[in-house]
Amino acid sequence: MPADLEEKTDRYGALLTEALETATIAARADSPLFEAARDCLEMAESYLDDGRHFRANDDPVNALAAFSYGHAWLDAGARIGLFDVPTDGHLFTT
Repeated sequence: MPADLEEKTDRYGALLTEALETATIAARADSPLFEAARDCLEMAESYLDDGRHFRANDDPVNALAAFSYGHAWLDAGARIGLFDVPTDGHLFTT
């Protein structure tokens, strides 16, 4: 079982990293949606940092949770149109 947790934690960390690299803010800078998109990106980046911290401290359960929460912020933002994201592939559910 631990090997599955380790693999899943690494996979979700990589997924969040790649998703952050590909998501771009769709809203104009003068739109209130721009600030919302920036907030979502900040949350996702913070969860990525937290996940890396937990991973480095041999806490894969909390690392996996942090990576999952971070990706959820991005995925939700993509679904409501805050981000331009790839529509094919494995990164987003749009």
